[in-house]
Amino acid sequence: MKEELQRRIQEFQRRIADENLDMAFIEDADNIYYLSGYWGYLAMDFGRPTVLIVPQSGSPTIITPGLEAEMARAMTWVGDIREWTDGVGGEWVAHLQDLLAGLKSKRIGILRNKTHPMILECLQREFPGAALVDISDTLGDMRMVKSSEEIAVMRQAGQVAIAMCQAGVKAIAEGVPEFEVALAVIAGGTRKAAEFLREDGPDRLFSPTIYNLQILQSGQELSMVHRRSTVRRIQRGDPVYMCFCGIANFKQFKLGFDREYFVGKVSDEHARLYGIALKAQAAALEMVRPGVPAEEVHAAALEVYQKAGFGICYRSGRGIGYSFLEKPEFKEGDKTPLQPGMTFAVDGAITIPGEFGARVGDSIVVTKTGFEYLTPYPKDLRIV
Repeated sequence: MKEELQRRIQEFQRRIADENLDMAFIEDADNIYYLSGYWGYLAMDFGRPTVLIVPQSGSPTIITPGLEAEMARAMTWVGDIREWTDGVGGEWVAHLQDLLAGLKSKRIGILRNKTHPMILECLQREFPGAALVDISDTLGDMRMVKSSEEIAVMRQAGQVAIAMCQAGVKAIAEGVPEFEVALAVIAGGTRKAAEFLREDGPDRLFSPTIYNLQILQSGQELSMVHRRSTVRRIQRGDPVYMCFCGIANFKQFKLGFDREYFVGKVSDEHARLYGIALKAQAAALEMVRPGVPAEEVHAAALEVYQKAGFGICYRSGRGIGYSFLEKPEFKEGDKTPLQPGMTFAVDGAITIPGEFGARVGDSIVVTKTGFEYLTPYPKDLRIV
């Protein structure tokens, strides 16, 4: 892993040199981890940023709160770890001033949409002569195609997601509160994730624990697309929708995965709508292969919806990896040609406000000839 991280830094430095930047200032946790192998738990939500500074050449530096410095040293290959403490010696800004000292042009690369506004304001105030250049596309393009090592971990993440679904299905029954299903999902996923980790191995600081509020609905409230589990008790005839996006996370990889089930029985209309969602997802997946523009994958799903009498949907899939949303996306206007190693969450979905929702989703990896599932699990209509 260390060698791969160092190769990423070298490639990133080559790219920022092409843009004539002195250094890159990275604050968001996903990209810090992508380049350094370190993730912290403090951030601007607590007023305590961690920053990765990557110079055009030479060694990178991590500036992190002293409370997490020991953890940083245990996680990352980066040797230059600089601690800061609240209210002492200029805090993190003092370290940045040291790193910028002597630079004439002060062209700094930033991720504008992923840098906290307070941090941007501080940079503009403390370094008024510096040019802040957005490098979102620079890193986004680097992250589009995953290495074989990354894909191997994403396959493990897929197994974790499947275990979550299996545990949830076992818990679904008449009279069971939704939150009990969510608790079963958390336990099932955590136990599967723990199987891939060793307490004495290099990944010992990864937590197997599944967390975040799960998207889960039952009954007519499936039309509330992102409602979380509640105390509502499941009834006979209910559809139950479980979305694992946001909680299907393993070793910092974030997958998309959705399944829907029916309790005791299913109406003809609900079965019809679920079938359309499956058909739309299948149409999108059939288009996935190297060289196909991303928007054409979306167009294939859109054609299914429109022929069935439904309107335009925003997108049919999104790039996934270390972030919930990566480049490219399956939507109109995204002409990025697909390449082997790209990874996506691909959805089929119909929502009728106040009445019903039919949804299914999987994570995939593009191969030389098509795609493979990262979440290979049945999705045919199932009554439990």
